[in-house]
Amino acid sequence: MHREDCKTGREESMSIKMICSDLDGTLLPYGRKTLEPEVFGLIEALADRGILFCPASGRQYTSQKALFAPVADRCAFLCENGAVLYKNEACIGKTPMPRALAEAIARDMWERSDGQGEVMLSGQNCAYLMERGLGMLDRVRFIGNRYEIIRDPADVPEEIVKVSVYLHEGVESYADRFVPRWQEANCAVAGPYWIDTTLANKGTGVRKLCEVLGVDPGEVLAFGDNYNDTAMLDLVGMPYIMDSAAEPLRQRYARHTPRPEAVMRVLAAGGSV
Repeated sequence: MHREDCKTGREESMSIKMICSDLDGTLLPYGRKTLEPEVFGLIEALADRGILFCPASGRQYTSQKALFAPVADRCAFLCENGAVLYKNEACIGKTPMPRALAEAIARDMWERSDGQGEVMLSGQNCAYLMERGLGMLDRVRFIGNRYEIIRDPADVPEEIVKVSVYLHEGVESYADRFVPRWQEANCAVAGPYWIDTTLANKGTGVRKLCEVLGVDPGEVLAFGDNYNDTAMLDLVGMPYIMDSAAEPLRQRYARHTPRPEAVMRVLAAGGSV
């Protein structure tokens, strides 16, 4: 189920009270639109054992709630890479970006992506798209985000929590262009086609969620597969990296798994990992 190079005494004695899982590339394979039906039963069984499940994703709340519809009332939701938190259909945390910074990043990504980038500015539960017909709109529709088309970042009518660039040819040629330049906004590769910026990250989101719910981060287990998951994985007591992750990430974390369900099954049955 998983491989370990080391195990601390803290990990041996801890009890898990919350599981946070990245979605795309982790719980939800790339290209898939729906979760395996087994996942819903596992979330129910975990909840019955006092373990809360929380998707942790760059997706907005509308998309996540639809994805987890059968069990949404038994989950918390970490949205927009930690910038927006929901539970019981209420927003319980939000980290907006300074408006001038968000607009500057959006314009830079739009202007310096060689005509190959499309920009998404995220509000609390709506995506505002500057699109060129290169695939971003199709992707946003595919995952079920609420959205509006805009011409300029100044057209966003609410606080901005995240700015992303969608690169239809892949991020490889652009990561070095944008990631170092916008480190003040935690710029990071968020998948094969996305680079994200936000003042929050999955680590700050999980920490805030723990504060609200009264859970110690050491009692959290988390799954991730990409560099934008590291703040969350570094925070929690039991981080798991996916077997499919890049080699540096697999070297960074001792616990690996091919699928989150493999670990969730053990916990749902009352076992320990």
